[in-house]
Amino acid sequence: MKTVFSFIFTFLLASVVVSQESITFQAEIANKNSESLYIKDNQSVIQEIKADTKGNFKATFAVKEGFYQMFDGVEYAQLFLKNGFNLKLKMDAKKFDESIIFTGKGSAENNFLAQSTLLDSKINFELLLKSKEDDFKKQTNEMKTMDLTRLQKAKLDPAFVALQQKINEEKMAQLEQYYTKSLANRKMNNILAPNFDYENYNSGKTTLESMKGKYVYIDVWATWCGPCRGEIPFLKTIEEKYKNKNIEFVSISVDEDKNHDKWKSFVTDKQLGGIQLFADKNWGSDFIRAFNINSIPRFILIDPKGIVIDADASRPSSPSLVTQLDKLLN
Repeated sequence: MKTVFSFIFTFLLASVVVSQESITFQAEIANKNSESLYIKDNQSVIQEIKADTKGNFKATFAVKEGFYQMFDGVEYAQLFLKNGFNLKLKMDAKKFDESIIFTGKGSAENNFLAQSTLLDSKINFELLLKSKEDDFKKQTNEMKTMDLTRLQKAKLDPAFVALQQKINEEKMAQLEQYYTKSLANRKMNNILAPNFDYENYNSGKTTLESMKGKYVYIDVWATWCGPCRGEIPFLKTIEEKYKNKNIEFVSISVDEDKNHDKWKSFVTDKQLGGIQLFADKNWGSDFIRAFNINSIPRFILIDPKGIVIDADASRPSSPSLVTQLDKLLN
């Protein structure tokens, strides 16, 4: 899976000879997720490559030099494309990132990207953002040095190197912004959590104070939020694992009032568990503003006395949440 870190294609017949004004892209994928590959420029699909009768993919097209993404319907791979490349990809979709191998002209740059994805996947960004300031600076400086050293030693296309250097700088700048926000969130730790009084999906209203005596794990979300929806299966698993423990799982929707019925239907259709609440004034709710929540999903963990344990708690999909809850509840 990916951690963190554009194509106007003109589809041409496979028989067309490659020139310096075009690129040939081929892919042999075991256990493929789809009969089509999609080349994307950020959010826009600019080329679909359909599998041939043997299940392989091939297309010749013109491209503007730069970074792109190949999407197989389930996962992404980063690409660097340039006219004149003749790229051949071989992979197993069940081992996606770990199995990617490029050959042909342009393979060095694209294998570099594949390796970068694997290296990034080994970094525990969640723990990094929770680290002390000195530790954060030390680790990020080491990351910068490693990125630069890898790039300088690889002897790659100068245009690729320039673009990759810019990407690395932007990645680190974004990481530092996240860390600054994380530091601000921590100021809520170890203080009494502000109360809320929200509409309960089942009936009436529910307050945070009514849950004193239990740990409370809060999920701030909205029906339109893709990453929020992505956490739902994991949240259901966590709820089941701790259903007989001294903890309440509370989901607070910040959907706008006009989407109130959509929220209720979503809870019903997806059979959401826990305590489902609808925030008054959505983003402007006092509780939401107290925690300076301006992006979702956001998770908060509160102890039985109403004291904030973690104002920016781990997501349900993170193994660290189970580790933390086991220590508190077992």
